[in-house]
Amino acid sequence: MNNKKDLNHALKRYFSILEGKAKAKFLLAEDIDERIEKAREIMESCSLCERRCGVNRLKGETGFCGVTSARIASDFIHVGEESFIIPSYTIFFSGCTFRCVFCQNWDISQYPEVGRYIKPEILAEKIARINAINVNWVGGDPTPNLAYILEVLKHLKSIGRNIPQIWNSNMYLSKEAMELLDGVIDLYLTDFKYGNDSCAERLSAAPNYFKVVSRNHLLAKTQAEVVIRHLVMPNHLECCTKPILEWISKHLNRDVVVNIMAQYRPEYKAFRFEDINRRLSYDEFLTALNYGKKLNLLIAD
Repeated sequence: MNNKKDLNHALKRYFSILEGKAKAKFLLAEDIDERIEKAREIMESCSLCERRCGVNRLKGETGFCGVTSARIASDFIHVGEESFIIPSYTIFFSGCTFRCVFCQNWDISQYPEVGRYIKPEILAEKIARINAINVNWVGGDPTPNLAYILEVLKHLKSIGRNIPQIWNSNMYLSKEAMELLDGVIDLYLTDFKYGNDSCAERLSAAPNYFKVVSRNHLLAKTQAEVVIRHLVMPNHLECCTKPILEWISKHLNRDVVVNIMAQYRPEYKAFRFEDINRRLSYDEFLTALNYGKKLNLLIAD
Protein backbone atom coordinates (compact mmCIF):
# COMPACT_ATOMS: atom_id res chain seq x y z
CA MET A 1 0.00 0.00 0.00
CA ASN A 2 1.47 3.36 -0.97
CA ASN A 3 0.30 5.04 2.24
CA LYS A 4 -0.49 2.96 5.32
CA LYS A 5 -1.92 5.95 7.17
CA ASP A 6 -4.40 6.57 4.35
CA LEU A 7 -5.32 2.88 4.27
CA ASN A 8 -6.09 2.94 7.97
CA HIS A 9 -8.22 6.03 7.40
CA ALA A 10 -10.07 4.61 4.39
CA LEU A 11 -10.88 1.37 6.24
CA LYS A 12 -10.99 2.74 9.78
CA ARG A 13 -14.27 1.17 10.84
CA TYR A 14 -13.50 -2.19 9.24
CA PHE A 15 -10.24 -2.40 11.18
CA SER A 16 -12.04 -1.31 14.35
CA ILE A 17 -14.42 -4.27 14.02
CA LEU A 18 -11.50 -6.63 13.55
CA GLU A 19 -9.91 -5.21 16.70
CA GLY A 20 -13.13 -5.61 18.68
CA LYS A 21 -13.52 -1.85 19.13
CA ALA A 22 -16.69 -1.59 17.02
CA LYS A 23 -19.62 -3.81 16.11
CA ALA A 24 -20.45 -5.07 12.64
CA LYS A 25 -23.37 -3.05 11.31
CA PHE A 26 -25.83 -5.94 11.08
CA LEU A 27 -25.56 -6.37 14.86
CA LEU A 28 -26.79 -2.79 15.27
CA ALA A 29 -29.64 -3.05 12.76
CA GLU A 30 -33.04 -3.15 14.45
CA ASP A 31 -35.04 -3.71 11.26
CA ILE A 32 -33.64 -6.86 9.66
CA ASP A 33 -37.08 -8.50 9.59
CA GLU A 34 -38.48 -5.49 7.73
CA ARG A 35 -35.57 -5.60 5.28
CA ILE A 36 -36.24 -9.28 4.58
CA GLU A 37 -39.91 -8.55 3.98
CA LYS A 38 -39.07 -5.69 1.63
CA ALA A 39 -36.56 -7.80 -0.30
CA ARG A 40 -39.16 -10.53 -0.76
CA GLU A 41 -41.71 -7.96 -1.93
CA ILE A 42 -39.23 -6.78 -4.55
CA MET A 43 -38.74 -10.38 -5.68
CA GLU A 44 -42.46 -10.66 -6.47
CA SER A 45 -41.75 -8.37 -9.43
CA CYS A 46 -38.01 -8.55 -9.31
CA SER A 47 -36.01 -5.34 -9.48
CA LEU A 48 -33.06 -6.21 -7.26
CA CYS A 49 -30.76 -5.38 -10.15
CA GLU A 50 -31.12 -2.73 -12.82
CA ARG A 51 -32.39 -5.20 -15.40
CA ARG A 52 -35.71 -4.98 -13.53
CA CYS A 53 -36.99 -8.21 -15.08
CA GLY A 54 -40.30 -7.96 -13.23
CA VAL A 55 -40.70 -11.72 -12.78
CA ASN A 56 -42.17 -13.28 -9.64
CA ARG A 57 -39.18 -15.20 -8.34
CA LEU A 58 -41.10 -16.29 -5.23
CA LYS A 59 -43.30 -18.36 -7.56
CA GLY A 60 -40.33 -19.86 -9.37
CA GLU A 61 -40.28 -17.50 -12.33
CA THR A 62 -36.80 -16.71 -13.61
CA GLY A 63 -35.37 -13.54 -15.05
CA PHE A 64 -31.99 -12.81 -16.61
CA CYS A 65 -29.99 -14.20 -13.67
CA GLY A 66 -31.94 -17.47 -13.61
CA VAL A 67 -31.89 -17.56 -9.81
CA THR A 68 -34.92 -18.80 -7.90
CA SER A 69 -33.80 -19.99 -4.46
CA ALA A 70 -30.27 -19.23 -3.29
CA ARG A 71 -27.80 -21.91 -4.29
CA ILE A 72 -24.26 -21.92 -2.93
CA ALA A 73 -21.70 -23.32 -5.34
CA SER A 74 -18.89 -23.32 -2.78
CA ASP A 75 -17.90 -21.79 0.53
CA PHE A 76 -14.44 -21.82 2.04
CA ILE A 77 -11.79 -19.75 3.78
CA HIS A 78 -10.13 -17.72 1.02
CA VAL A 79 -6.50 -16.67 1.41
CA GLY A 80 -6.03 -15.24 -2.08
CA GLU A 81 -7.71 -11.87 -1.53
CA GLU A 82 -6.21 -8.50 -0.53
CA SER A 83 -3.92 -8.78 2.50
CA PHE A 84 -6.28 -6.87 4.80
CA ILE A 85 -9.20 -9.15 3.90
CA ILE A 86 -7.71 -12.61 4.44
CA PRO A 87 -8.52 -15.10 5.82
CA SER A 88 -11.99 -14.47 4.41
CA TYR A 89 -14.98 -16.81 4.63
CA THR A 90 -16.08 -16.57 1.02
CA ILE A 91 -19.54 -17.72 -0.06
CA PHE A 92 -19.95 -18.21 -3.81
CA PHE A 93 -23.52 -18.07 -5.09
CA SER A 94 -24.54 -19.54 -8.42
CA GLY A 95 -26.03 -17.24 -11.04
CA CYS A 96 -25.19 -13.71 -12.07
CA THR A 97 -26.73 -10.51 -13.39
CA PHE A 98 -24.03 -10.31 -16.10
CA ARG A 99 -22.97 -12.47 -19.05
CA CYS A 100 -19.24 -11.71 -19.06
CA VAL A 101 -17.68 -13.50 -22.01
CA PHE A 102 -14.37 -13.73 -20.12
CA CYS A 103 -15.78 -14.88 -16.76
CA GLN A 104 -13.31 -16.99 -14.78
CA ASN A 105 -16.17 -18.41 -12.70
CA TRP A 106 -18.44 -19.10 -15.68
CA ASP A 107 -19.18 -22.63 -14.47
CA ILE A 108 -21.17 -21.18 -11.57
CA SER A 109 -22.09 -17.68 -12.76
CA GLN A 110 -23.82 -18.94 -15.90
CA TYR A 111 -25.38 -22.02 -14.31
CA PRO A 112 -27.68 -20.87 -11.49
CA GLU A 113 -28.91 -24.41 -10.86
CA VAL A 114 -25.54 -25.69 -9.60
CA GLY A 115 -24.66 -25.86 -5.93
CA ARG A 116 -26.87 -26.49 -2.93
CA TYR A 117 -29.37 -24.67 -0.78
CA ILE A 118 -28.27 -24.23 2.84
CA LYS A 119 -30.86 -23.19 5.39
CA PRO A 120 -30.07 -19.64 6.61
CA GLU A 121 -29.88 -20.72 10.24
CA ILE A 122 -27.42 -23.50 9.37
CA LEU A 123 -25.17 -21.14 7.44
CA ALA A 124 -25.32 -18.63 10.30
CA GLU A 125 -24.18 -21.33 12.73
CA LYS A 126 -21.30 -22.18 10.42
CA ILE A 127 -20.28 -18.52 10.17
CA ALA A 128 -20.35 -18.26 13.96
CA ARG A 129 -17.77 -21.06 14.21
CA ILE A 130 -15.60 -20.22 11.22
CA ASN A 131 -11.98 -19.16 11.74
CA ALA A 132 -12.04 -16.15 9.41
CA ILE A 133 -12.00 -12.38 9.88
CA ASN A 134 -14.98 -11.54 7.66
CA VAL A 135 -17.85 -12.93 5.59
CA ASN A 136 -17.45 -12.34 1.87
CA TRP A 137 -20.70 -12.60 -0.13
CA VAL A 138 -19.86 -13.15 -3.80
CA GLY A 139 -20.74 -15.27 -6.83
CA GLY A 140 -21.62 -15.10 -9.64
CA ASP A 141 -23.11 -12.13 -7.92
CA PRO A 142 -24.82 -11.90 -4.52
CA THR A 143 -27.52 -9.45 -5.65
CA PRO A 144 -30.24 -11.99 -6.59
CA ASN A 145 -29.78 -13.58 -3.16
CA LEU A 146 -30.22 -10.45 -1.07
CA ALA A 147 -33.27 -11.69 0.86
CA TYR A 148 -31.48 -14.93 1.73
CA ILE A 149 -28.37 -13.07 2.91
CA LEU A 150 -30.49 -10.89 5.17
CA GLU A 151 -32.07 -14.02 6.65
CA VAL A 152 -28.62 -15.40 7.41
CA LEU A 153 -27.68 -12.12 9.10
CA LYS A 154 -30.86 -12.25 11.17
CA HIS A 155 -29.82 -15.62 12.60
CA LEU A 156 -26.19 -14.56 12.95
CA LYS A 157 -27.30 -11.53 14.94
CA SER A 158 -29.15 -13.77 17.39
CA ILE A 159 -25.93 -15.75 17.84
CA GLY A 160 -23.97 -12.53 18.35
CA ARG A 161 -20.85 -13.19 16.27
CA ASN A 162 -19.16 -9.86 15.61
CA ILE A 163 -17.75 -10.27 12.11
CA PRO A 164 -17.61 -7.74 9.24
CA GLN A 165 -19.83 -8.31 6.20
CA ILE A 166 -18.34 -7.78 2.73
CA TRP A 167 -20.50 -7.22 -0.36
CA ASN A 168 -18.36 -8.49 -3.26
CA SER A 169 -20.30 -7.48 -6.35
CA ASN A 170 -20.43 -6.16 -9.90
CA MET A 171 -22.51 -3.29 -8.43
CA TYR A 172 -25.35 -3.53 -10.96
CA LEU A 173 -27.88 -3.29 -8.13
CA SER A 174 -31.03 -1.22 -8.17
CA LYS A 175 -31.36 1.72 -5.80
CA GLU A 176 -33.91 -0.30 -3.84
CA ALA A 177 -31.40 -3.08 -3.28
CA MET A 178 -28.70 -0.61 -2.25
CA GLU A 179 -31.09 0.83 0.34
CA LEU A 180 -31.57 -2.62 1.87
CA LEU A 181 -27.80 -3.03 2.25
CA ASP A 182 -27.40 0.32 3.97
CA GLY A 183 -26.76 -0.42 7.62
CA VAL A 184 -25.82 -4.11 7.32
CA ILE A 185 -22.74 -4.10 5.05
CA ASP A 186 -19.39 -2.99 6.46
CA LEU A 187 -17.24 -3.10 3.35
CA TYR A 188 -18.08 -2.95 -0.33
CA LEU A 189 -15.57 -4.93 -2.39
CA THR A 190 -16.59 -3.79 -5.83
CA ASP A 191 -15.80 -4.77 -9.39
CA PHE A 192 -15.59 -1.74 -11.68
CA LYS A 193 -15.11 -3.28 -15.13
CA TYR A 194 -15.90 -0.79 -17.88
CA GLY A 195 -15.38 2.89 -18.57
CA ASN A 196 -18.20 3.05 -21.11
CA ASP A 197 -21.49 1.39 -22.03
CA SER A 198 -20.37 0.02 -25.38
CA CYS A 199 -17.77 -2.35 -23.91
CA ALA A 200 -20.17 -3.33 -21.13
CA GLU A 201 -22.94 -4.29 -23.53
CA ARG A 202 -20.64 -6.15 -25.90
CA LEU A 203 -18.69 -8.11 -23.28
CA SER A 204 -21.15 -8.45 -20.37
CA ALA A 205 -24.60 -7.76 -21.88
CA ALA A 206 -24.96 -4.94 -19.34
CA PRO A 207 -26.90 -1.93 -20.69
CA ASN A 208 -26.58 1.50 -19.10
CA TYR A 209 -23.56 0.17 -17.23
CA PHE A 210 -21.56 3.25 -16.38
CA LYS A 211 -24.47 5.29 -15.05
CA VAL A 212 -25.67 2.45 -12.81
CA VAL A 213 -22.31 1.33 -11.48
CA SER A 214 -20.89 4.81 -10.90
CA ARG A 215 -24.11 5.79 -9.08
CA ASN A 216 -23.84 2.73 -6.86
CA HIS A 217 -20.23 3.45 -6.01
CA LEU A 218 -21.26 6.88 -4.78
CA LEU A 219 -24.07 5.32 -2.74
CA ALA A 220 -21.73 2.67 -1.37
CA LYS A 221 -19.33 5.32 -0.10
CA THR A 222 -22.12 7.00 1.86
CA GLN A 223 -23.03 3.66 3.46
CA ALA A 224 -19.75 1.92 4.23
CA GLU A 225 -16.08 1.68 3.37
CA VAL A 226 -15.10 0.74 -0.17
CA VAL A 227 -12.40 -1.22 -1.95
CA ILE A 228 -12.65 -0.99 -5.75
CA ARG A 229 -11.18 -3.71 -7.92
CA HIS A 230 -10.43 -3.01 -11.55
CA LEU A 231 -9.34 -5.89 -13.75
CA VAL A 232 -7.19 -4.45 -16.51
CA MET A 233 -7.99 -6.09 -19.84
CA PRO A 234 -5.82 -6.15 -22.98
CA ASN A 235 -6.57 -3.35 -25.43
CA HIS A 236 -8.92 -1.63 -22.96
CA LEU A 237 -6.62 0.92 -21.35
CA GLU A 238 -8.00 3.95 -23.16
CA CYS A 239 -11.68 2.98 -23.27
CA CYS A 240 -12.03 1.43 -19.81
CA THR A 241 -9.08 1.58 -17.42
CA LYS A 242 -8.19 5.26 -17.72
CA PRO A 243 -11.80 6.56 -17.63
CA ILE A 244 -12.53 4.46 -14.53
CA LEU A 245 -9.42 5.62 -12.68
CA GLU A 246 -10.15 9.22 -13.65
CA TRP A 247 -13.71 8.91 -12.37
CA ILE A 248 -12.50 7.47 -9.06
CA SER A 249 -9.95 10.26 -8.73
CA LYS A 250 -12.58 12.93 -9.36
CA HIS A 251 -15.42 11.54 -7.23
CA LEU A 252 -13.85 9.36 -4.51
CA ASN A 253 -10.14 10.19 -4.53
CA ARG A 254 -8.20 8.59 -1.64
CA ASP A 255 -11.28 7.88 0.44
CA VAL A 256 -11.45 4.45 -1.19
CA VAL A 257 -8.85 1.75 -1.81
CA VAL A 258 -8.20 0.78 -5.44
CA ASN A 259 -6.83 -2.59 -6.51
CA ILE A 260 -5.54 -2.47 -10.09
CA MET A 261 -5.48 -6.13 -11.06
CA ALA A 262 -3.31 -7.91 -13.63
CA GLN A 263 -4.90 -11.37 -13.38
CA TYR A 264 -6.82 -11.25 -16.64
CA ARG A 265 -6.64 -14.36 -18.76
CA PRO A 266 -8.94 -15.34 -21.63
CA GLU A 267 -11.57 -17.71 -20.24
CA TYR A 268 -15.02 -18.96 -21.24
CA LYS A 269 -15.92 -17.28 -24.58
CA ALA A 270 -13.12 -14.69 -24.61
CA PHE A 271 -11.28 -16.42 -27.46
CA ARG A 272 -14.09 -15.34 -29.79
CA PHE A 273 -13.27 -11.66 -29.19
CA GLU A 274 -10.10 -10.46 -30.87
CA ASP A 275 -9.45 -7.60 -28.47
CA ILE A 276 -9.42 -9.78 -25.32
CA ASN A 277 -8.28 -13.19 -26.60
CA ARG A 278 -4.84 -12.94 -25.00
CA ARG A 279 -3.34 -12.33 -21.59
CA LEU A 280 -2.58 -8.84 -20.39
CA SER A 281 0.95 -7.73 -21.18
CA TYR A 282 3.26 -6.50 -18.44
CA ASP A 283 3.58 -3.13 -20.19
CA GLU A 284 -0.20 -2.73 -20.23
CA PHE A 285 -0.41 -3.45 -16.52
CA LEU A 286 2.42 -1.03 -15.71
CA THR A 287 0.71 1.66 -17.77
CA ALA A 288 -2.49 1.17 -15.78
CA LEU A 289 -0.69 1.09 -12.44
CA ASN A 290 1.38 4.17 -13.16
CA TYR A 291 -1.71 6.04 -14.32
CA GLY A 292 -3.39 5.27 -11.01
CA LYS A 293 -0.33 6.53 -9.17
CA LYS A 294 -0.26 9.66 -11.31
CA LEU A 295 -3.85 10.33 -10.23
CA ASN A 296 -2.74 9.90 -6.60
CA LEU A 297 -5.17 7.05 -5.94
CA LEU A 298 -4.84 4.91 -2.83
CA ILE A 299 -3.61 1.77 -4.55
CA ALA A 300 -3.47 -1.65 -2.91
CA ASP A 301 -0.15 -3.47 -3.08
